[in-house]
Amino acid sequence: MSATIRAIVGLGNPGKDYVRTRHNAGFWFADALAAQHRAVFKKEPKFRGERATLRTKSEVLLLFKPTPFMNLSGEAVQALAAFHKIAPEQILIAHDDLDLPLGTARLKAGGGHGGHNGLRSIHQYLGEAYLRLRLGVGHPGSKERVHAYLTEERTPESETKLIRDAIAAALEVMPVLLDSGVEKAMQLLHSRLPPPASPIKT
Repeated sequence: MSATIRAIVGLGNPGKDYVRTRHNAGFWFADALAAQHRAVFKKEPKFRGERATLRTKSEVLLLFKPTPFMNLSGEAVQALAAFHKIAPEQILIAHDDLDLPLGTARLKAGGGHGGHNGLRSIHQYLGEAYLRLRLGVGHPGSKERVHAYLTEERTPESETKLIRDAIAAALEVMPVLLDSGVEKAMQLLHSRLPPPASPIKT
């Protein structure tokens, strides 16, 4: 995948009740990236989201947080992409991932949605060619607990630190991603030592 990244989208649920939930890890990444570049989010009713502009050494990027609930985020992302004539392969989607251990960050180009409601919605509007930044939040141990684990439980401080460590690692490779491409950024990010294994939640 060699297309230049033009938009970075963080996924999450809107409202104060969800700010500290694991499902909002994509929002956490978007906020951290904006803070790093001293960018300010502004409401964009036309696109149903909040948008900031990032200026790097080589690129001007759109940073976007859809404001519909996660399972409806695809329409907002598609509206932004259509208006700015951004192809799916030029979009990076940052999202929480149950299949990765806490503290792990991985880049992935294309593929299925893996049951993630935000990605499922984006698939409906953009297909699967976009790039993903997967932020590991761990798994609660049983399918029955997934909904509450992601959207209802406040993330403990110890887990929040691990997720933010993964976000920090992802931020470090963003210049490489933008300047040298996905493959080089993957090599750098994926070569990090994995975090200590956390006990399975029951």
